[in-house]
Formats: sequence, structure tokens, C-alpha cells
Amino acid sequence: MHNALSSKYSSCRRATSRRALSLTNGASQFVRGSAASPLINHSTSPSFHHGTISSPRRTNVRVQKRTRHSTLHVACQKVVGIDLGTTNSAVATVEGGKPAIVANAEGGRTTPSVVAFTKSGAQLVGHIAKRQAVVNPENTFFSVKRFIGHTIDEVQEESKQLPYTVVSDDKGNAVITVPAYFNDSQRQATKDAGRIAGLDVLRMINEPTAASLAYGLGKKGHETILVFDLGGGTFDVSVLEVGDGVFEVLSTSGDTHLGGDDFDQRVVDWMVGDFVAIENVDLKRDRQALQRLTETAEKAKIELSTLTQTNINLPFITATADGPKHIDQTLTRAKFEQLCDDLIERCRIPLEKALRDAKLKLDLSEIDEVIMVGGSTRIPAVQALVKKLTGKEPNLTVNPDEVVALGAAVQAGVLVGDISSIVLLDVTPLSLGLETLGGVMTKLIPRNTTIPHDKEEIFSTAAENQSSVEINVFQGERDFVKDNKLLGNFKLDGIPPAPRGVPQIVVKFEIDANGILSVIASDKGTGARKDIKITGASTLSDDEIDRMVEEAEKNAAQDKVMREAVDTKNHAESMAYQCKKQLEEFKDKITGDTKSRVEAKLQELHEAIDGEDTTMMKEHMESLQKEMMQIGQEVYGHHDASGQGPTGTGGGGTSSSRPSSDDVIDASFTDTTPD
Repeated sequence: MHNALSSKYSSCRRATSRRALSLTNGASQFVRGSAASPLINHSTSPSFHHGTISSPRRTNVRVQKRTRHSTLHVACQKVVGIDLGTTNSAVATVEGGKPAIVANAEGGRTTPSVVAFTKSGAQLVGHIAKRQAVVNPENTFFSVKRFIGHTIDEVQEESKQLPYTVVSDDKGNAVITVPAYFNDSQRQATKDAGRIAGLDVLRMINEPTAASLAYGLGKKGHETILVFDLGGGTFDVSVLEVGDGVFEVLSTSGDTHLGGDDFDQRVVDWMVGDFVAIENVDLKRDRQALQRLTETAEKAKIELSTLTQTNINLPFITATADGPKHIDQTLTRAKFEQLCDDLIERCRIPLEKALRDAKLKLDLSEIDEVIMVGGSTRIPAVQALVKKLTGKEPNLTVNPDEVVALGAAVQAGVLVGDISSIVLLDVTPLSLGLETLGGVMTKLIPRNTTIPHDKEEIFSTAAENQSSVEINVFQGERDFVKDNKLLGNFKLDGIPPAPRGVPQIVVKFEIDANGILSVIASDKGTGARKDIKITGASTLSDDEIDRMVEEAEKNAAQDKVMREAVDTKNHAESMAYQCKKQLEEFKDKITGDTKSRVEAKLQELHEAIDGEDTTMMKEHMESLQKEMMQIGQEVYGHHDASGQGPTGTGGGGTSSSRPSSDDVIDASFTDTTPD
């Protein structure tokens, strides 16, 4: 049984408004009047509430957003930018006001994202680790970025394709990049990895945003650019406005499980399939063979970016009772594109979605440049798709392997003061909100809201003597929480017994520059406070993200009808409560006939509520409201008759107990609280 709270105020920064919400308690063991409960939304009840609603939205206010957060103190002024990639990683720093790649110990500008542990206990990283992978596949780890922030169950199927085993397990300064569609859990896991490595991670920024920083540094004119980032394991698309040192992200979309590894896997599957057909041997059962196939597939993919065909030659790939077996095949670019056709097509959906969210035309007529990022954008079929969808030649002047690291270095330079002419305004990719009465998803921070950002609501109890409330935090685009992702929940206890509407409970959402969410609830009367930092509760897969956005669009009309039904019931219950309260309060000032008529209409409304009939609820609310107006007339008439009201003066005129229309002012008001 749920109790209820009602929202009194809403604020975003200093903006406040009268708005009502309802929080749902998922714990059925609590009883009405004594425990955690949902909130009632009765802000739009026509007879009792006026006001305005302030919805969170993206703004272009730069200074206020930056000064809301504490000053960043950096102990070591040398800060690097790190592109932590699925396949390769790169490091850059700012020298003389410009970003530059830092070469590794072997002189390379990028380093394979590979780690190995030898039998002697030595730890190998990068090229050295990659070179010994064939002879040590069980202890050589690559593409681990695809597993970061996920549970063991979520990666179980893909882990079967790897030569190593995936298991579960409960110092300098850096800016690290992450895919734009990484969820809270993945971002926190990345930040933790940096801390474990001895780095103080000053900021995490989205990879497409970092690429735009590197591209737009020093540009004076205003441009709208699209960043198409297809890396080794993830795919992101972002639309940004760049100019005069301001980089504002308009929208972002992506697929956290689409990248070069998937193209490699198609070639591996093709080779394995042919080998099974010819030799009746499954090479996936041989870990060393699987490692050789994976490396060869990547090499073939790279060669087909410049050649129309490549030869695959793997002698002694395995052995049977008949002797050693070999692979000697020719793979053409046309065959490769056929194998990967559906992967290339998957790039279309996030691109078109990013354009819709940025309010741009699908032909990209408003886009000035298309920046290609990530090694997989070298695939001719990918470039052809981008050209087909945009009508523009992709900009290939930036090095797709290095541009993200260079952009991270630019952000690092901004943080330590080496670069002072840039303001970065990034966005959150998915909406964040609370569960409200009736299972409604009430969004406090909509997707594509500029971050860092905060939003708070002030609630009041909607049940007598309510002592606690449970706050359920969700992420997603649907109107009902059952279709969205639960991030976490907590309960605020210790609310003193009080009449409905008296306590004030502040709930605040804060999303930082890294995209990590904190939720705080506090009782203004007692100072009691509870909070939660969403670090590991969210494990959204790419399929879940796509489902959320697509189903939100597909079911918008149905959700609107259901939402209206829930809101109508909430408003009806609120009106019934207020009506009963006024009947009790003014029982000595109204006639028995008026009281009987109001009670009859109130009973009809209760019956409509019990019958879940939305149309009847609306009709009975309207008729009850008319009867309630009679209460007001009699109360004020009683007030004037007692001689306490103003008395008309002057000769010969008649006076009325009702004010002149010239004296009546209809006003909407907003309650404000100090920031």
C-alpha cells in the first residue's frame, strides 16, 4: 500500500516553479500513513493550484555553469590526454599551446590496447604483448573495453569467442576519453582504472567531443560539424556547434557494441566456416588458431582499405590425424563488404537519430563538415555510406587514430590554464528522472541536456503522518518506468508526523562533467539527508539504448493516453481530498443544502475514481468544481455579513457583497526559494 507526497516547488539553478510530482515506493510491505510512498501530482487541479512549470532544457549560459562548481586544483601542471581505445590507445599533451602526441617507448604514436602476463610473471603492454599473443593466448588480453562496466552475465556470449577467460570480480593527472554512449557504470569503471594506474583523472569527456576540440582549435568562424567516430569497439555520432572558442554539443547518439572488432569477427567466421566445410574441423576450439585468425582478419581488413583483394595465407593452422592443415584463400573487397553489409547499415540509425535530436535536416544541409574519427572509418564502404547520407565528402585531413587523444590534451590544457580560449559544453545522452505515482517516469534532466547540470524538486507529503519516502531513479525515454532502466534507489526516513502538505522534502539531481549522476534528498524541517551516487547500477547495453529511444518514439501516442489517465486520476484524488478538507473547515459557514450537494458530487467523483473511468472523472471534477464555487460564495458572504468586510460609502448607491470586476486580477504566481 503506497502513501503519497506532493511537489510544491521545482528549481533548475535559480529558476523555481510550482510543480507536483509523485515518487513511487516499490516496497509493498509499507502501509499507508507510516512508510515510504509515491508522490501525488496535483499541480494542475484547476480549482486549487495556479503556477508555472519550469522544465529543464539545454542552455547556452557558459559562465554560470562553470562557476557553479568548485575551482579545480591541479598539483602537477603536466596533464595528459588519453584516448583509451578498444584496439589502440594514444597519449597527448599540450606543448606551446598546441596538442601533440606523446610517442611510446618504441617510438610509436599509438599503442595497441593489449596486456599480457607471461609464465615468469612479467607484465607486457602494447606492441610487445600483441606480438606474443599467438603463443600465449590464454594470458593475453585485448578489446577489454567492450566488457568494462558490464556484469559477467551480459558478456557471457561474446566471451566465448575470445582465447582468454573473462571472469567476474567484486598518479599523475589525466583527461580520459570515453564513448559518448557509455553509461554511468562504464564511465565509473574507466575512472577507477585510471586511479588504479596511479592517475588523477581530472575529467572524462566523450570521444566525438574530444575530436571536435582537436579539429576546431584555433578556428574563428562558426561551423556546425558532425563527428562520425567508428573505432575498434564502439560507434558514436555527435553534432556540435564550433566557433570563437565555444564547443557546444547539440546531440549525440551511438552504439557501444559496434566497431572494427565486429568487422574482424565477420572475416574470422568466414574463414572458420570455409575450413569446417573443407576439413570438418572447428578452429574456434583451438585458442592459438583463433588468435592467429583474429590477427589475420584485422590485417586483411586493413589491406582491403587500399587494395581490391588480399591473400590470406596461414600455414600449419592446425593438425589432424591426416597431418598439418593450412589456410590459403583470397578475400576480395566486394566479398568483405558483403560479409559486413549489416554492420555498415547499423551506422545509419545513430547518424539519423543524432540529426533529428539536433533539429537538423536529414540531408545535412546545415552541416559544414563531417569529421571521420577512428581507424574503422578508413573502410571504403563506411566512407561511401557517410557520403551517401550527407552528400558531402568526409573530411579526412585529421588522423583518425590520433585526433581523440589530441582533443583530450586540449581539454587537459584548458583545465590547467595552458589554453584559456575554449569553453566545452557537453551533453548527457539519456534522460534521467524519478518514478512517480502510477508508474510514470518524471524526467528531471532530459537527454541532450548540457552538462554539468543540476535540477531539484521540493516535495510535500500527500498522506497524513507520512514518515518516509523511497526514491527510485531511472534512465530512459519512455513515459513509464517499466520501460526504462532502474539506476538505483534509496529511502529517506525520519520525516516527523505532520498533516498532509506540511513537510518539505528536497530532491536534487546533479550530473557532473564526467556524466556521473548523484541524487540527494533532504527534509528541510529536520535536516535529515540521504544521497546516492550512481556509479555501478546502470548497465545499459547498446541494444537497450536503441530500444529505449526507438520505443519511446513508436509508443509516444499510447504513452500519452496512459499518462493522461494516470494524471487525471491523481488530480481527481487530489481534488477529492481538498474538497473533503474544505467541507470540514467551513462546515459552520455553509448551508446544509450546499453541503449535501457537494457531498453528492464528491461521492460521484469517488465512484469514478474507483471505476478507473477517465472520462467520468473529468466530468465529475468539473461538476464538483462548480459546486465548490458555491462554498466560496457562502464563506465570503458570511464574512461580509458579519461586518468585517469593507463598507461602501457615498450617497444613494447600492453596495454588493461581490467585488467589482474592475477590482479582480487573475494572476499566476511562482514560489521561490533562495539558491
